Amino acid sequence: MLSKSQARTFFLGGTVVTFAIFLALSWNSLVNDVPRQTNPENLSESVIRGKEMWESNNCMGCHTIFGEGAYYAPELTKVYERRGEGYIKAALMSKVPWAPRGRKMVAYGFTDEQANDMVEFFKWIGEVDLNGFPPKPDVKR
Repeated sequence: MLSKSQARTFFLGGTVVTFAIFLALSWNSLVNDVPRQTNPENLSESVIRGKEMWESNNCMGCHTIFGEGAYYAPELTKVYERRGEGYIKAALMSKVPWAPRGRKMVAYGFTDEQANDMVEFFKWIGEVDLNGFPPKPDVKR
């Protein structure tokens, strides 16, 4: 059985050691893991404009990206890999609302340049190492 002062010392020592480990792991993530996984060298002005359009048009109000957002419309993290540039541009440049699978997509009527910026954003998103997210469906069953 520990005395009161020994228990306090044990608690404070454990807290300091645990906090030091937390700081070391956080530093390692920020310095090594995040740059390797996110490919910051591929961030172009076009990708940044696409991200700004994503935010200004509230795409996250319906779609998810990196697992974050609403679940009304499809997950778009790997949309470039799944659908390709032509499909994405057609959806974004459409002048009329369309309803794939019964879910109505807003007709943004983007210009070719705006659609290209969004495609570049989706391309960059698709290249981020997400440790296997989203999982590929097992269609063999």
